[in-house]
Amino acid sequence: MRVVGALLVFACAATAASADETAPRAETQPKAEEPAKVDITPRRREADVVVIGKRPNLLRIPGSGATIEGDELERARVFTVNEALRWVPGAFPRDEEGMGMRPNIGLRGLSPTRSSKVLLLEDGIPLSFAPYGDNATYFHPPVERYDRIEVLKGAAQVRFGPHTVGGVINYITPRAPEAFGGRATIAAGNRGYFELDGSLGGPFLGGRFLAHAQSKESDGARENQHLRLNDVAIKAEWDIAADQTLTARLSRYEEDSQITYSGLRRDEFFANPYANPFANDRFDAERYDASLSHGWFFDDDLSLKTTLYSSYFTRDWWRQSSNSGQRPNDSTDPSCVSLANLNTTCGNEGRLRDYLTVGLETRLSVAHTLFGVPAQTETGLRYHVEDQHRRQWNGDTPTSRFYGTGANAGVKENNDRKIRAASGFVTTQFDFGGVLVEPGLRFEHIEFERFNFLAGAGGETELDVAIPGLGLIYELSDKAVVYAGVHKGFSPPRVEDIINNASGATVDLAEEESVNWEFGVRGDIAQGLFADVAYFRMDFENQIIPASVAGGVGATLTSAGETLHQGAELLIRGSAREAGLLTQDDIYFRTAVTYLSDASFEGTRFSTVPGKNCAGLVPPTPGPTCERVTGNRLPYAPEWVWSASVGYDWKGIVSAEVEAQYTDDMFSDDLETIDLQPDGQRGLIGSALVWNATLNVNIPDTPLTAYVTVKNVFDEVYIVDQTRGILPGAPRLVQAGVSVKF
Repeated sequence: MRVVGALLVFACAATAASADETAPRAETQPKAEEPAKVDITPRRREADVVVIGKRPNLLRIPGSGATIEGDELERARVFTVNEALRWVPGAFPRDEEGMGMRPNIGLRGLSPTRSSKVLLLEDGIPLSFAPYGDNATYFHPPVERYDRIEVLKGAAQVRFGPHTVGGVINYITPRAPEAFGGRATIAAGNRGYFELDGSLGGPFLGGRFLAHAQSKESDGARENQHLRLNDVAIKAEWDIAADQTLTARLSRYEEDSQITYSGLRRDEFFANPYANPFANDRFDAERYDASLSHGWFFDDDLSLKTTLYSSYFTRDWWRQSSNSGQRPNDSTDPSCVSLANLNTTCGNEGRLRDYLTVGLETRLSVAHTLFGVPAQTETGLRYHVEDQHRRQWNGDTPTSRFYGTGANAGVKENNDRKIRAASGFVTTQFDFGGVLVEPGLRFEHIEFERFNFLAGAGGETELDVAIPGLGLIYELSDKAVVYAGVHKGFSPPRVEDIINNASGATVDLAEEESVNWEFGVRGDIAQGLFADVAYFRMDFENQIIPASVAGGVGATLTSAGETLHQGAELLIRGSAREAGLLTQDDIYFRTAVTYLSDASFEGTRFSTVPGKNCAGLVPPTPGPTCERVTGNRLPYAPEWVWSASVGYDWKGIVSAEVEAQYTDDMFSDDLETIDLQPDGQRGLIGSALVWNATLNVNIPDTPLTAYVTVKNVFDEVYIVDQTRGILPGAPRLVQAGVSVKF
């Protein structure tokens, strides 16, 4: 650690030292006989912040990562972001409602629930509505909005925060075009699917603009369910000077869905796996987003990017049940002791949330030399504010949209939660000629505040954390590298978990920290054949999990103590055309494999399952009502996750692709329970193999493309989640559409 600390100090001093050195420009450029280096800085005159950039940049990034390009997304007719992220080794995206509107993304065995262990960005700007105080994903823009998806793991992610545990996912929107043009798509399918999607761009007020709009609806994965979203995003770019550019973004997301929160009990699932007894539940949401980014390119070696961003997210989820153990919500009402009166007299709960987020971030990138060593330093500062207003109103009837007067009705929650966060980072990549060394350091200062208007109680606390990282690259050739890294993983606690609701006192919940290691090799095996293989290890000093693993996503969090995640990842991608084996046609394939050999409780740990915990026992004594889980596998951490696809392109006119996506079996609780329990919240979740197929036809001599895609070709019935009861994967979905480009 002394060596790492010294390197970090060395990196922090690099920028200042470079100002005193006047080495000629030639020292920072590759020699004529050497292959040109890939520049990891974003394209000149682009204000957007990228995490990786184009694929070749991976050869200069000391961390495992992957990109999914826009042509791949279009060719496969990806329906949800979950489907796309299956192409990334290490990723385990879990579906929920059948249309990817609330993705659950886990990386390297971390809990996928609500994507809370992943940092989601759009053009480098926080996408989740409360990344510091409540990093849960209750909405997601349509995947069609994006031109590229970047996924970065390893030490290089300390440039981003606050979450550095699993990885960073950055969604890249297309650049505004120089010439006027656009595209439009109309599609329909089974289970009530209908889609209108279009984009339009070109010159605008001395600059360029791009507008994207989509309206999509589907019955999703279950009965008594209908999902509907409308999404509009506008991006405008101006070259305001020879060395400056300005980018403005506006977007609005709207969802109006008939959807429940609760899963099924065991008997209900076996009777009908796609059943939904809560036909009156509704989810309504709106998100408004605005940002302004300024890029100042002083010369080829120095740039400054500054972004002011803001978002407002509001959602009302009226539901009769929050999990399969709550049937229905008012157990004190004799007329509601069963499901018989769900559509008449049984009440509901309105979980009403409003989030306002504002932030300002600036990043300085400079190429320089230090003691004759070429280097690239990036440093940044951010100030970020979050304001959450959370209410729960219980109504008297299934269709109530306001609090009532019954035994279980009224205002049950009225909370304000605030976050103020200041952060900064510095990373420097030193080029020793075939060996790249990149130390980095991130610092987070977070202030938490909570006030309970019902109890008249409030409290506040704060947290400071330093997050170091060190990455290495050894160049095997101009097309292949060995990479390695170590960094501290950090994820801040939610406001509700660190400040007590009743008293406002600070809860003794240690911050989530880990030491993450990785070692890998990536590059071209041969012409047209690329591979990336990596070993990873995450040693958690303290991992935060739900206090009741089977208690649903709303459960209070607790410190799980020491845990271990380790395994291997593999990505292989190939093209016969790129290999020179074919000229006009192409046979292409890709595969992504994650092997999670370990994901287990390592410290002294007892079960958190109700009835099996050790509450009140001093000292804890394992037995029938108090079971030790040290050494058990963590929930929702399958040993194997893989996807594989192969496609054929005929002269650029017809392309056909077949894909298989596999998820190994996994436990849903810390007791490694095998038998499915009556409430549907515990029991082994069996493995699933799902096949997808797509056919595209570019109609000759026209700008039209017709396509047909089938998701879950063999109509596999499988379980994706049991945290709040059994949730099924989507049944067979057949969609057909026509798109036009102009």
